[in-house]
Formats: sequence, structure tokens, C-alpha cells
Amino acid sequence: MDLHSSKMTGAARGTDWLAAGGLRPTRQRLALAGLLVGDGMNRHVTAESLYAAAGDAGEKVSLATVYNTLRAFCAAGLLNEVVVDGSRSYFDTRMDDHPHFYWEDTNELTDAPAEDLVIAGLPDAPEGMTVSRVDVVIRLRRAE
Repeated sequence: MDLHSSKMTGAARGTDWLAAGGLRPTRQRLALAGLLVGDGMNRHVTAESLYAAAGDAGEKVSLATVYNTLRAFCAAGLLNEVVVDGSRSYFDTRMDDHPHFYWEDTNELTDAPAEDLVIAGLPDAPEGMTVSRVDVVIRLRRAE
């Protein structure tokens, strides 16, 4: 499945994306999938920003449904949740390992260049556990 193919329609991308995660294509899931991957571009969204985009697109979906659907997409391996602080989560459609910039003045999360990032080592995981992922969020603020 190549979600970046210029020959695919947004609806087809959304349908294929849901199928890749083994999710049933409900009306709400198709609508939200289309907003997330319909244009083939990677994006970072909050539940609130996706809810607003759905409203702008004329989709009738509650904020609770958006939250539940984003969690289902994460559980299906279609999205990564990036927690910036205890109260702010972003959902990333790009699934490879990569760092992020968090722009404190705009509350925006963007991809950061991975080629300059070096993680020299990690602590051993506690007994019976394995490291599943390392999230790197580089917080930025304007220099004074």
C-alpha cells in the first residue's frame, strides 16, 4: 500500500489505511481517515484540531468520537501518539522512528531532521519489559 501515490483518491487512501490496520470502515472512521491521510501527506493533529477539521469539512462527529477513533487508530498501529506534556497529545501519521520539534509559541508539533540525532544508549528496561519506542521531542522557544 502506497498512501503517497498521486494516483489514489483521498477516499481510497482512507479505506486502504483502515484496512491496513484491520479496522472496519465506519462512516466516522472513513471521514477521519480521509482528513488524516486523504492527501497522502504526513501530519500531526490533536483531537481538537481534527474535530475542528471534521466540522469544517461538514462531517458530523462528536469530540468524544474523535478521541475514541484516534485511540483505535493508535491501537491498530496506524498512528503514533506523541505526548508533549501531561495535557497535550499529538497524533502522528508518520510511523517511522523520527524526532519532533515542539514550537512552544504556537503549540505546533513538526518533524525534526533525524539524520543529526544520535542516541548513544538507553538504560536497561526493567525485568520482563522491552523498550517499544523512544520519543524525542525538542522544545523550541524564541530566543530573547
